[in-house]
Amino acid sequence: MKCLTIREPYASLIKNNLKHIETRSWNTSYRGKLYIHAGVSKLPKNLDHDLQKLVKDLTFSYSEIICECELTDVIYMTKEYVDEIKNNHYEEYICGDFQVGRYAWILKNVKPLNKPIKTKGRLSIWNYYTEEEIFNILKDIEYGWLDKNKKINYEVNDLFQDNYILQSPKEVLKNKVGVCWDQVELERYLFKNTDLEFKTYFIIHYEENYTPTHTFLVYKKDNSYYWLEHSWLPYQGIHKYASLKELLLDVKNKFILDMLDNKYEEDNLCIYEYSKPKYHLNGEDFCEWAENGCQVDI
Repeated sequence: MKCLTIREPYASLIKNNLKHIETRSWNTSYRGKLYIHAGVSKLPKNLDHDLQKLVKDLTFSYSEIICECELTDVIYMTKEYVDEIKNNHYEEYICGDFQVGRYAWILKNVKPLNKPIKTKGRLSIWNYYTEEEIFNILKDIEYGWLDKNKKINYEVNDLFQDNYILQSPKEVLKNKVGVCWDQVELERYLFKNTDLEFKTYFIIHYEENYTPTHTFLVYKKDNSYYWLEHSWLPYQGIHKYASLKELLLDVKNKFILDMLDNKYEEDNLCIYEYSKPKYHLNGEDFCEWAENGCQVDI
């Protein structure tokens, strides 16, 4: 969901329906639902006297999303508009920076959140995603791959290893296809817009003629660990575990059962924690990148 960071006391004034116009130096074409995020900056000590009276009974938040609203319009401020607000809506006037040439963002349908969301703020309008929203974005992605000629393929065949290229997250969203390698990079991109701790893993079984692999993302929340899986259809969903070791063992066992048909050599089965690769790697280079990560001993 789109989010806007506003410093206090102005964020809480919006939350409490005391401020309905956010003043900005820049315009936006966006219209629709908007989270209001209270920034990290503490309450200024030099508030206008009338504004101090307006906020004296409010409770303030910092680094939290505190309410949602709708951005319904953006108005360029003329002298007439500024005078209208100052003369007829004085409480609104003292809650913003009303100057000719700035923009008035009209906010309606404000709804405080029952439970504020702790997260860092960002500049401009930014995206905040819950894990469920990330998973819903992934639902639009089919299993497939992009070759070096930018042709979309829906089957992994003999041409895959030499012709595959790793897509960027924006390419995955545009093409609406990706194997697990691509989908994890989209997940990584989306999880950066959360405050959740997350890691990405690469599991591989080394064989002479065929080398099964899988990549997956793990995140931690409230002392539990979660495996978010979309591309591996039998296990699609968000799975909760008490520990990281329990999670990795479960993925390993499912990999052995589903992809190796229980026929494997323990010494040939490895899991690596890997970092963000360069986009547009071919299959061999991507595997090499993942294998240069940190091998996990479970």
